Amino acid sequence: MAPPPESAKQFLDFVNASPTPYHAVASAVKLFEAAGFKQIRERDDWSSTIKPGGKYYLTRNGSSIVAFSVGAKWKPGNPVGVIGAHTDSPCLRVKPVSKKTANGYLQVGVEVYGGGIWHSWFDRDLGVAGRVFVNDGSGKFVQKLVHINRPILRIPRLAIHLDRNTNFDPNKEDELLPILGLVAAELNKTAAGDATPDTEKTEDDFQPLKDIKERHHPYLLELVAEQIGVQTSQIDDFELVLFDTHASCFGGLREEFIFSARLDNLDMTFCAIKGLLASVESTSLENDASIRMIASFDHEEIGSCSAHGADSNLLPAVLRRLCAPSGSDAPSEAFEQTLNKSFLISADMAHAVHPNYARKYEGNHQPEMNKGTVIKINANQRYATNSPGIVLVKEAARLAGVPLQLFVVKNDSPCGGTIGPMLSAKLGIRTLDLGNPQLSMHSIRETGGSWDVEYSIKLFESFLSKYGDLEEKILVD
Repeated sequence: MAPPPESAKQFLDFVNASPTPYHAVASAVKLFEAAGFKQIRERDDWSSTIKPGGKYYLTRNGSSIVAFSVGAKWKPGNPVGVIGAHTDSPCLRVKPVSKKTANGYLQVGVEVYGGGIWHSWFDRDLGVAGRVFVNDGSGKFVQKLVHINRPILRIPRLAIHLDRNTNFDPNKEDELLPILGLVAAELNKTAAGDATPDTEKTEDDFQPLKDIKERHHPYLLELVAEQIGVQTSQIDDFELVLFDTHASCFGGLREEFIFSARLDNLDMTFCAIKGLLASVESTSLENDASIRMIASFDHEEIGSCSAHGADSNLLPAVLRRLCAPSGSDAPSEAFEQTLNKSFLISADMAHAVHPNYARKYEGNHQPEMNKGTVIKINANQRYATNSPGIVLVKEAARLAGVPLQLFVVKNDSPCGGTIGPMLSAKLGIRTLDLGNPQLSMHSIRETGGSWDVEYSIKLFESFLSKYGDLEEKILVD
């Protein structure tokens, strides 16, 4: 196999810079702005902003992003080709009151997010990252991203001599607590006069919550403040998660693998972004009557039911506004016409066959890494794929010259879910589920194929560039 393509190397940079959904969106914004996309905001009037031939992006909550290019011949009622993904991954989140001590150790209270393989978080070198809200001194609160990329936390396993139980299933509340340091260090810090003495408070000083220094270890707050260049006293609140500081890298004899955290689902988010960028670079918008769009949502791992998840009004609202710009003479049914003509690719990672557990896979559907993107099918609509969608995506793959694979779960096996059925039902839009094959899904360290990144980017580029032409050729109703 040839060395990893340049796109896979770029993906490593992307995922290493994106330990949280906030960082993933910030990384995406850099790519879009470098390609000439213009930021728009939901709170603004778009009537004089969105133009045929334009390229735009918007964010919600700093953790979900929608980006699109408008064909020069677009008009309300025309089709939209959409690729949907998600920015979040299972992780451990720092609790609102995280300050804990036990047996001479400083510990940090954490809450599980999503369905992680939690035993894989033990004995890993963990950093913290997220967003911090800072008082800038003028009465405004500013969001800053923090990324402490060094091992300050660890969840140690109990020695085998003290527990011979081979079924390792740690209690998530009591046995999944990371250690931050030793109590003596914090006691010495306080003794040295670093603690702020109590002073007489006026009515204006009333705080409805305990001071943040009482809720979190001062050393942790200092590290956060130092990393974002503020004083500890300026920190008002934060949302922090733990992550593995071991950088994503290539692996295998010929670097055919990617060893990384958060492949599910930053792999597909990155491929969607690069697919959109490649499509506007390779295929002019001048003769395009469609909109090419990608959307990557937060909170998929916990059900998507939030103001910025896929089950929110984010995608419907964007599509509706594009179909009914203020002051336009667009027909009243333009939004419904666009939905009927549009197509959504729900891009979420798929399961590669595991050589040690091949019995867990349906015998005729065992995807392999570096053999192409996997179309996911489920008769019970856990995936939204159907035959017309397969025909469409297969044609886009043929034009791109990239391989595809098929996957269904065994009848005696549970099936995961995606944003595909949810958005398909919400919008009535034709949908297909697919994803790159990987091993160890939801582990702190996952394994994917280095060439599958390139295959998906080319597939998405072809889909977005050609959908306006393909749409009329594959009709059912």
